[in-house]
Amino acid sequence: MFSFFKRKKSEEENQPASVTLEQQPESEQKKSWFERLKSGLAKTASALNIFGGAKIDEELFEELETALLISDAGMPATEYLLDQLRQAVKEKNLTTPIQIKEELETLLIQLLEPLEKDFELGRHQPLVIMMAGVNGAGKTTTIGKLAKHMQNHGQSVVLAAGDTFRAAAREQLVIWGERNNVSVIAQESGDPAAVAFDAVHSAKAKNTDVVMVDTAGRLPTQLHLMEELKKVKRVIGKGMDTAPHEVLLVIDGNTGQNALAQVKAFDEAIGLTGLIVTKLDGTPKGGILAAIAKTHPIPVYFIGVGEKIEDLQPFKAQSFAKALLS
Repeated sequence: MFSFFKRKKSEEENQPASVTLEQQPESEQKKSWFERLKSGLAKTASALNIFGGAKIDEELFEELETALLISDAGMPATEYLLDQLRQAVKEKNLTTPIQIKEELETLLIQLLEPLEKDFELGRHQPLVIMMAGVNGAGKTTTIGKLAKHMQNHGQSVVLAAGDTFRAAAREQLVIWGERNNVSVIAQESGDPAAVAFDAVHSAKAKNTDVVMVDTAGRLPTQLHLMEELKKVKRVIGKGMDTAPHEVLLVIDGNTGQNALAQVKAFDEAIGLTGLIVTKLDGTPKGGILAAIAKTHPIPVYFIGVGEKIEDLQPFKAQSFAKALLS
């Protein structure tokens, strides 16, 4: 489950307290989430389970290289991890494959830690979040889950049905809104940027805490749609000078290196501030986060390992690395 905590600040500060979205500290809940994460990454972990031998030799490093590439860690991250491991063998006098595994876990945590970032609410009134992603990544479902979590912790939310390109997208978002008792700004046939603009103005007028703007799923190669996405961002800025405050890309963890290509393309087009990685349950390609960390490090706010609301949780490098090598 999510929990919100006030950020500590001095009494002299006049700024409103912000809150941070992160996991609850209770050990049983952490264990429950870790078990779900471990189960979701089981296929990737199985490919990386090569440390049962009796010695460290070149064959072990070759197997590890293959395993990392199969898991879609990518060549830059794979070469980095192998180079660091070889250096550690010499400097730390590692003598067993189990020691190599422990060192790999440490290195992986260090590689992934720059992606770990708290998602703070209350920085702006309203906080405007623009959501992007290709069709099938789970973007609309993710919006619904986030809205529910935020609402459960005292945040009022309005959703903007800006995906006017896919016929069922507006209806899908409206269903999530009805399910969560969250307002949805939609038009039967309208300009996505206009829908986003209306949502921001509505939130300002009603003192709503959070605005989440859904946008049309698109491939980076669909240039006309990418231009439309840029327009949506510009128009949101006209509705509120500092907005959007977050530009999030939802990516499907099963797509591997294609997900990395999406990150690069969308970041170039609209300037991403964070990622949400979905569908990590049952994927053999969990190493993609290592590839992102090494070649295009953008914060991963949340990861998803299932359909339930509690299956979307904040990304924690240590838990992820442990699950990947369990």
